[in-house]
Amino acid sequence: MIEARLVESVAKRTRLQDGPVSFHSVTTDSRKDSKAALFVPLSGERFNGHHYLDSAIASGAIAAIWQEQEPVPTSIPASFQLYFVDDPLHALQELAQLYRDEINPYVIGITGSNGKTTTKDIVFQLLGGEPFVHRTAGNLNNHIGVPLTLLSMSKECKFAVVEMGMNHAGEISFLSNLAKPDLAIVTNIGEAHIEHLGSRQGIASAKMEMLDGLKQDGFLVLDGDEPLLNGFQQEKTVSIGFNHQNKEAIATFQSKADGFTFSFLDEKDWYLPLLGEHNVKNAAYGIWIARQVGFAPETIKERLANVTITGMRLEKVAGPNGSTFINDAYNANPSSMKAAIETIKSLPEFKRRIVVLGDIYELGPDEEALHRSVVSAIDTPITNVVCVGEKGYWIYDEVKQQNGAIAVEHVENVSDVAETIRPLLNHDTVVLLKASRRLALEQVLSAVKGGA
Repeated sequence: MIEARLVESVAKRTRLQDGPVSFHSVTTDSRKDSKAALFVPLSGERFNGHHYLDSAIASGAIAAIWQEQEPVPTSIPASFQLYFVDDPLHALQELAQLYRDEINPYVIGITGSNGKTTTKDIVFQLLGGEPFVHRTAGNLNNHIGVPLTLLSMSKECKFAVVEMGMNHAGEISFLSNLAKPDLAIVTNIGEAHIEHLGSRQGIASAKMEMLDGLKQDGFLVLDGDEPLLNGFQQEKTVSIGFNHQNKEAIATFQSKADGFTFSFLDEKDWYLPLLGEHNVKNAAYGIWIARQVGFAPETIKERLANVTITGMRLEKVAGPNGSTFINDAYNANPSSMKAAIETIKSLPEFKRRIVVLGDIYELGPDEEALHRSVVSAIDTPITNVVCVGEKGYWIYDEVKQQNGAIAVEHVENVSDVAETIRPLLNHDTVVLLKASRRLALEQVLSAVKGGA
């Protein structure tokens, strides 16, 4: 519930003297159900949100922030309030800051090349979930999404788990100053967006802009196994990882059929029901945070044992003929692709292990070498590799050169993958799907199911 007085404070003037007292939500999408909402029309090179005011009103909006130079439609209801501003996006961001300060939750900011969403989901659940814990919905993690995340907090919110993404330097700094985290997590440093940042060191520096908005007495939790983050240690830095030199080290972890057990914070027998060794570290971040804010180990253990995460992140799905698919198709960079391959190799119950790998984008001038580097993870017990797309050819070619014992094929399109793997699917088969979001590689799963 956003009070109108906050909106008035970011406006130059209003249309009516007696407008709404409060709003149930804030939206930038005129198509969504917007009962009693404040509509914020955003504009870009190819669109102007002001043109969709009628649609927003039909969806339930009762007021709008309005760019002062835009003409006001004559069709709007007499009772519809407008808040005139110079820049609706800036007003949205300023409003989010005001609301964040008014609710004043304990904010946990999360960034990193991989694992942001999974860590967000884990932290959210270990802290108890709704109604007192709020988290970023979907991938609303940029200069528009973070304000919308903050503005969707309830009045009862005690903890806000805010995911922050970026493509360029300076973006995390802006988001961190907007959200003002009490605690910041940097999950890891990979190669995502290296095209824009030049190197992994450039990526590390951009991710560590999280410190710019971190409260003076705030904690920084980071991947202690990443050498590029060693230079960012400060008094309240907590390094977490598998290396015993970390401030808080993960010990004696063991793979189970559908997850891991491990020791951490002097507690044994933590159970994580997720695939992927890297997710043990994501869970450790969440455990440390939950302990830091006062939850008992027994409570955290119970919640961890029942944790679930957003789909298409090492998601185990039943395929045709008793086969198993690991749908990790949401996105990819070389590090996350290698980690996914290692996960497939670690699963004990399959005789045939197929990895379907596709193009990775935003890798810059070294994209061929980075695609070929993925092959360092491809060895026994992987039995089949299917590579998709123009850039996927580099992986195919490298596998052929490096490991002649593995059956490898290259196809041009995602639509060709199903026919390639369908004859191989049975109860002894596991299939990994991994590529950049643009390929929508999850379509392979629906295609093989449709033709089963």
